[in-house]
Amino acid sequence: MSFQIDDPEDIDWAYFWAKKLESKKDRAKDWNKAAPNFGKSAKKDDYHTKIIERINVSKEDTILDLGCGDGSITIPLAKKAKSVTGVDSAYKMLEILNENAKKEGIENIRTLEEDLSNIRVNDVGNHDIVVASRSLNGIINIRETISNINEIADKYVYITLFGPNNWKIEKEFFESIDKEYVEFPSHRYFFNILVDMGIYPNVENLNIGHKREYENIEEALESGKWRLELLDDEEKAQLYKYLEDILEEDDNGKLSNPNDKADWVLYWWKK
Repeated sequence: MSFQIDDPEDIDWAYFWAKKLESKKDRAKDWNKAAPNFGKSAKKDDYHTKIIERINVSKEDTILDLGCGDGSITIPLAKKAKSVTGVDSAYKMLEILNENAKKEGIENIRTLEEDLSNIRVNDVGNHDIVVASRSLNGIINIRETISNINEIADKYVYITLFGPNNWKIEKEFFESIDKEYVEFPSHRYFFNILVDMGIYPNVENLNIGHKREYENIEEALESGKWRLELLDDEEKAQLYKYLEDILEEDDNGKLSNPNDKADWVLYWWKK
């Protein structure tokens, strides 16, 4: 079935965002299972430094960190803020966050186990700043979630989403084995959803720049990028060969590829 849109103003971007996500069958991930190795794989670039530099926070501010994970953003922000509330649906992530906070003697973090798309102002109250770092890409009810986030925030909202080059080598691999690769909705959908809601954000690419490096092929396979549980044995063998072909030893003696690097876009606005 096809249809024609005569006026771009008639486009329901939230609808197309949801339809795109519904077609991406591998969008869900077992974050409890991923939790133990998440910190190691997530710190292969300078994303954390870049995002924290962009957040305007003072010692008087309260922060809500949605999709806080193991606390890689939560803990540094807690050192700058009055308090931080970390929300995540994975209890294992929150356990690691709380353990790490305890090791560093940080006592101004509280955690809440909940799907971030269900969070309402009545659940957590108002906060000066809301951060949703790398956590909204898979949310289907995106307009409602944004509305809730905007209601909670008193000062600023900071959100990061996949940039256009985040999945370059993944797409190339699936093309090489003639298997369909369904992408997440483009962050451009997100921009139009915000504008339709009367929110006019600042947008910038975080310019991570740093390519990922691996000690060996096995580490590249287990990096968390490949969702190995969704591949059969033949596809895993093809992936191993693909990585052997594209990863080369760099000056540091590590394996890398210039296209294998994170690409994140920051959206932020002042209330």
